[in-house]
Amino acid sequence: MWYAIISEDHDRTLDKRLAARSEHVARLKSLCNAGRLLIAGPHPAVDAQDPGPAGFTGSLVVVEFDSLEDAQVWADDDPYITAGVYRKVTVKPFNCVLP
Repeated sequence: MWYAIISEDHDRTLDKRLAARSEHVARLKSLCNAGRLLIAGPHPAVDAQDPGPAGFTGSLVVVEFDSLEDAQVWADDDPYITAGVYRKVTVKPFNCVLP
């Protein structure tokens, strides 16, 4: 089943985000290579592809796991949590209707 992982950043954590980014992205690439990643990306703090020093307000990942518990365990192990970037992470079942 697909799961949406919706994360919200603490304020002013761009430096922490950048420091942990390579480890965070490596986990996503592993899921992508396994055909289990539908979409992933950050939410810019301003209406721009590159928000510059404004940074980001969180992230969205839609990924396939066997269960909600498995998705939650994976989400809880995100390097952005360890680095203090994320203040809240919500994992919900997701039905992909389109495309």
